[in-house]
Amino acid sequence: MNQHLLTALFLGISFVGTLRAEPPTVTRDVVYGHKDGLAMTFDVIHPQAPNGAGVMFMVSGGWVSSWFPPERIIGDSPEPKNDFEALVSRGYTLFLVRHGSAPKYKVPDAVADVRKATAYIRSHAADWGVAADRLGAFGGSAGGHLSLMLGTTAKDTTRIAAVVAHFPPTDLRKIIGPSRQFPALDFDPQKGESVSPLLHVSEDDAPTLLIHGDKDRLVPLSHSQNIQKAFDEKKIENKLIVIEGAGHGFRGDGKQRATQAMLEWFATYLLRQDGNTPEQAKDGKDGS
Repeated sequence: MNQHLLTALFLGISFVGTLRAEPPTVTRDVVYGHKDGLAMTFDVIHPQAPNGAGVMFMVSGGWVSSWFPPERIIGDSPEPKNDFEALVSRGYTLFLVRHGSAPKYKVPDAVADVRKATAYIRSHAADWGVAADRLGAFGGSAGGHLSLMLGTTAKDTTRIAAVVAHFPPTDLRKIIGPSRQFPALDFDPQKGESVSPLLHVSEDDAPTLLIHGDKDRLVPLSHSQNIQKAFDEKKIENKLIVIEGAGHGFRGDGKQRATQAMLEWFATYLLRQDGNTPEQAKDGKDGS
């Protein structure tokens, strides 16, 4: 997946949001582990008025985790222009989580990496002014898949409180094998079940919002529909929003709808411990 498409999918979401008095601050390259002599890192974007909740963004397209200056996604405009600014303007501490990338590392490696990052963030949550039990995850495509893996397979040290997944692949078993476009899928097929969130849905999964276009040819809508059915069977809080006419990515009104739905979902499941009323949670307010 090329960089221009990734930027369009993950950085180009516009909406009407709250005013931001001062820009957030950034901590680059926090090391959460090592592999093959290399550091694994995430960046932290700190809001000026933190609400005590954190959201992890899975930096992943085709299970390739590219690096970009974290300051690039947070502008100085008083009106938020993308998902990241939307979250930070509402007081969420944002973690940009990177994993080992294809072609060297495969999907199971990426899953293990983001689990390790989650455990690190939870164990150091107080350092960032975040409650360990008020941590969410979101991402699109491969990033949505990784978010779902965290939501459906977490143990105590990697548990998260909410997931938002855009057009995620949920069952990898039929697409594993040699792939020029997605080399991360070239791994032992016997590991397919272990990295397919559809097959790990259980009663203790995180509340999950799925957002998918009905014209998506890369990851068909059925992936989200199937896991929604599994969530329903296990009585997991979930919602599927279908963006009509959208392919593998959203534009215009579809982007605005997806952004607003994400904000409402995280407000409901990450902020309600603050004593917010349901109306405040739906509005994305912090109750102050």
